[in-house]
Amino acid sequence: MRKMIYALLLLPLAISCNHQSNAIADRKFIDSLLLDYQEPTAIKANVSEVDFWQRRINPKLPGLVNETKYAGALVQRFHLKGDISDLIRADSILLQIDSLYNHKEATPNLSMALHCLLQHRFNEATVWFQKAKAIGIKKYESHAVAFDVNFESGLYANALANLNAIKAENDYGYQFRKSKWEHYKGNMDSAIQAMQNAVALSGGDIALKQAALSNTADLYLHNSELEKANKLYMESIRLNAADLHSIMGLGWIALAHDHNDSLAEKIFFFVSTKTSSPDPYFQLAQTASARGDSILQKKYASRFANQVEDSAYGNMYNKYLIELYTGILNNPERAEVIAKRELSNRATPQTYSWYAWSLLSNNKQDEAYKIYQKRVSGKPLEGLELYWMGKMMQAMNKGYNAKQYFKEAYKNRYDLSPEKVIDLETESGIK
Repeated sequence: MRKMIYALLLLPLAISCNHQSNAIADRKFIDSLLLDYQEPTAIKANVSEVDFWQRRINPKLPGLVNETKYAGALVQRFHLKGDISDLIRADSILLQIDSLYNHKEATPNLSMALHCLLQHRFNEATVWFQKAKAIGIKKYESHAVAFDVNFESGLYANALANLNAIKAENDYGYQFRKSKWEHYKGNMDSAIQAMQNAVALSGGDIALKQAALSNTADLYLHNSELEKANKLYMESIRLNAADLHSIMGLGWIALAHDHNDSLAEKIFFFVSTKTSSPDPYFQLAQTASARGDSILQKKYASRFANQVEDSAYGNMYNKYLIELYTGILNNPERAEVIAKRELSNRATPQTYSWYAWSLLSNNKQDEAYKIYQKRVSGKPLEGLELYWMGKMMQAMNKGYNAKQYFKEAYKNRYDLSPEKVIDLETESGIK
């Protein structure tokens, strides 16, 4: 713990010295965006759509089309405004439809499967998908959604079979999913190329194009190609400023690369005023950490945790809760409970590494190492998990193994908080 405090003390100096040079985030673009921001067309259109389909519903004569369209509009509003109650309301409507039609309509079941994926309720997603498939859905839908369910559940062989079943180089959905697969396999160039193909195949659909652009930017960020990521985030925002994910992407570049905590804070706080999503508060906690302000970090971390612990969010934020509870919020017992719950939701090398890290944080070293040996060692991991496993090896005096994990984690350093990067560069000597 003393070493981590040392790393934090170095951060404000590093920030004050570096944020003036080699900056990537475009300050003029960001200032103009935030100052002149107006309600995007997509939000205005969604307001009209929600109102239109809601007014068409006759409670005395319930049906399928109007209710389904209304539920879809609510889900779209959730994506735009981040209010989880919209997703819950949409689920309620779909359940009513399913009951009304005696569980013989595939549409509400398939939609429920997709909603469960959003909430990381993967077991429930599988159940709803199987119901829809039994009633009857198109072949493409069957394999595409099966890929989504199997991939997220960690059933990778099944997911690959589903992906191959919809293989078509000129199909947006195939390229989008292929990118996810290649990313999982660690083939970053192929993952980026597939997502770029999805951008090209999006046609005139702005929503599809934005999704592919922002995901390509995320991949570039993961691959430490920040100038390319920044360019694509800006391109997506220019298409439609409702893309708050890309706006926060600019904030992360300002924080993690430019070491400009003031600009990052300005961006994240702005986004917090435009959405009900908890995401900006996690980023604000990271910003406070980079500044060395543990009081403000804990304030934002607590606000984030209190919000996402609501059952309405399902398992959407388990990874982030584990990071906070094994860190600034210092509640490893709670982290262990969440990590164990996640394993019943999806048992993958990633989620087993969360569990092992939580056990270690909760002073259960022997149990943690057994999990690591059986379920994690030699398996593909992301940046944060690599960092955690490196810290575990370090705690067990396995210096060589720790060094190897830290080297791999540093390759994905822009997936990590600034304090963890500083830790890698100072304590672990990685650079």
